[in-house]
Amino acid sequence: MAVTEPAPVVPPAAHEGILRRQALRESAARTYARSLPIVPVRARGMTIEGADGRRYLDCLSGAGTLALGHNHPVVLEAIRKVIDSGAPLHVLDLATPVKDAFTTELFATLPRELADDARIQFCGPAGTDAVEAAFKLVRAATGRGELLAFTGAYHGMTAGALAASGGATDVRVTRLPFPHDYRCPFGAGGERGADLAARWTEYLLDDPKGGLPAPAGMIVEPVQGEGGVNPAPDGWLRRMREITRDRSIALIADEVQTGVGRTGAFWAVGHSGVVPDVMVMSKAIGGSLPLAVIVYRSGLDVWEPGAHAGTFRGNQLAMAAGAATLAYVRENRLAERAGTLGARMLARLQALSADHPGIGDVRGRGLMLGIELVDPEAEPADTTSENGSAPPPDPVLAVAVQQECLRRGLIVELGGRHGAVVRLLPPLTLTDEQATAVVDRLAEALSAAERSPHRRAAAGPTR
Repeated sequence: MAVTEPAPVVPPAAHEGILRRQALRESAARTYARSLPIVPVRARGMTIEGADGRRYLDCLSGAGTLALGHNHPVVLEAIRKVIDSGAPLHVLDLATPVKDAFTTELFATLPRELADDARIQFCGPAGTDAVEAAFKLVRAATGRGELLAFTGAYHGMTAGALAASGGATDVRVTRLPFPHDYRCPFGAGGERGADLAARWTEYLLDDPKGGLPAPAGMIVEPVQGEGGVNPAPDGWLRRMREITRDRSIALIADEVQTGVGRTGAFWAVGHSGVVPDVMVMSKAIGGSLPLAVIVYRSGLDVWEPGAHAGTFRGNQLAMAAGAATLAYVRENRLAERAGTLGARMLARLQALSADHPGIGDVRGRGLMLGIELVDPEAEPADTTSENGSAPPPDPVLAVAVQQECLRRGLIVELGGRHGAVVRLLPPLTLTDEQATAVVDRLAEALSAAERSPHRRAAAGPTR
């Protein structure tokens, strides 16, 4: 039986009208809508259906929020159960059975050393507010003001979170080098590059003339997402734990995007065995609804009542959906599945480089994957020990690939320093067949983008 596309949900003119009105009414700060001109009306699992009747495989997953994909039955059932029970939907920070169940399930997933001595703070419903809470917490607990962050970092869009991110300007944050095999800041790469990055961190902290006051905390992403899908080497991350512990600096792990099985471990710090002092969590913990928390060692819990608050920190529906998601990922071993399937996809993507000279590097962990696109005909931009001269990134090719993917029914994101990294964040419920389809469509899109004589006209802002 032939498979046909569904009929449009709205007439084509109405579909275009919705997009036109969005462009007229919404701010210039809108992002995804610029590069993904679709009108989603239905979604299930990994599939989105647009108002025009087209279907897409979603490798954006709400920027990593949808661990179980769209409208998973366990999530919908959890939401319906709360609504049908007559429970209050808004409770500020009052205790409720729903919150108690969520907290119990969350603590069951934590590193045992942390879970046995943990406190939780429910924050405003976005990861950036949880980052702000983490900064306030460690500053209050230590009496210090300085923070340590890393080049290429992304921690959110509020002022304090932006100050610790890669594009910061006027800040109270000291930037440290993040290890990177392909574009190593020391021109070394591999273990040597990671060792040099750690040595520089130790030297700066211990130099009495380094100009760095004793910091309150260090924040790190176990895998940098917006920075270009750069996994932190396990050995280097353990060094950061040793460095911070020896100097009484709180280590903050930003697990907003890497958490809940995304990288092949339930929490990405699990790969290295590192137990941080503070974990920042959002996105997938709400089961597709807004929720953000920090979990931290009880010894840091020096706040006065109301030191960090928010009207919408008691989102009952998100807690119910989140508890159901956490339990489903844990009980069905989806983190392990993400590690296995992600490794297969990574190998297939790496194999594409033989036929596509525009692929400079393929990297990632679990189902958090990135392909850095380069201009192989340009002069080398830098060197590393393993790759020799690395061509400069090619954001124009990346935009062209993203658009060719969309034409083939595949939604992908762009990231990295120059927007030249094609990012894949499929749901953990991804099937083998879907994984194959994702790589096949991406390969076709690469070929089409590389052939197009007009691809350089595709340059422009995508975020």
